[in-house]
Amino acid sequence: MPFRIAVIPGDGIGPEVIAQGIRVLRAVDAPLDFVSYDLGAERYLRTGEIIPDPVFEELREASAIYFGAVGDPRVTNPHYAAGLLLRLRFELDLWVNLRPSRLLAPGMTPLKEAPSIDLVVVRENTEGAYVGIGGQFKRDTIDEIAIQEDVNTRKGVERIQRYAFQLAKQRRAAGHPGRLTMVDKSNALYLAHDLWQRVFAFERSRTPDIEAEHLFVDAAAMQLVKNPGHFDVVVTSNMFGDILSDLASELVGGLGQAPSGNINPDTGRGLFEPVHGSAPKHTGKGIANPFGAILAGAMMLRHLGEGRKADQIEAAVISAAGNGRTTRDLGGGLTTAAAADAVLQALETPVRESSSSTG
Repeated sequence: MPFRIAVIPGDGIGPEVIAQGIRVLRAVDAPLDFVSYDLGAERYLRTGEIIPDPVFEELREASAIYFGAVGDPRVTNPHYAAGLLLRLRFELDLWVNLRPSRLLAPGMTPLKEAPSIDLVVVRENTEGAYVGIGGQFKRDTIDEIAIQEDVNTRKGVERIQRYAFQLAKQRRAAGHPGRLTMVDKSNALYLAHDLWQRVFAFERSRTPDIEAEHLFVDAAAMQLVKNPGHFDVVVTSNMFGDILSDLASELVGGLGQAPSGNINPDTGRGLFEPVHGSAPKHTGKGIANPFGAILAGAMMLRHLGEGRKADQIEAAVISAAGNGRTTRDLGGGLTTAAAADAVLQALETPVRESSSSTG
């Protein structure tokens, strides 16, 4: 029986890249049944609806969600994006945000030298400063006060660190270093991040066979630029994970080729999306990079147990990138559709099976 995939193309370049991702997913003959949903800025501007409750219940029952992008300059309501993407993350309790960063070809890194870069950021996805707890007082006056709470629960911190340690074990078994780096700012945020420190000490004691280290977030950012090859699995809070994963993506070529997965390992629910956002200035020009969406589709297949097909897609993207058959953000000159064509052509050519695993 095929997996039911809820497709939300969304805004901006989202529909363009998701269409190419679906082409590639169909090419590997994956058992997927795609159901598209009219959710995004066009619907919101037309009806005032973000996600109607009956539609949300359908999304809850899907095997996975394949998501394009959210954000449109015509929508000024600050609650729109939160009501779409963050609602799905929070209410489906997609507490793991996986952000792999892998250098597809040496010439794509902005670094002077081209070290081997193949890491994954494990970002806590449902807590931290993004939960929206706080308020404003005396707005637009000289005495204005703005407060945003950074929420960290023992349950949330324990489960994300435990997941990261298990992922490090899986990656080590697949031939990666399996080194885990926990990142916080406990020397300044000593109340919230003391909890991260105590949980880290406990999880490290439970998993003595995994090499584990701690870095403050500022040191981690510097070391990512100085020696990105040192990192394998990075686990951190919601805000720091957002920042560090974007930095890591830029080190391997930019956000255009960066995929992500939002998952709940307990329920099996997952939402998979490219990282680049809606990029309104590129909409409709046929120049958006489809690699992020294609690799997000591969992550979705791996999550659904179709690891071999995921390997095929990843290897085909690496082949296309290695041959310079990319969109201009990665140094090539192909259109969105032509870059996907390059991946499809690589799928038809026997390639060495990839050993990578992002969980």
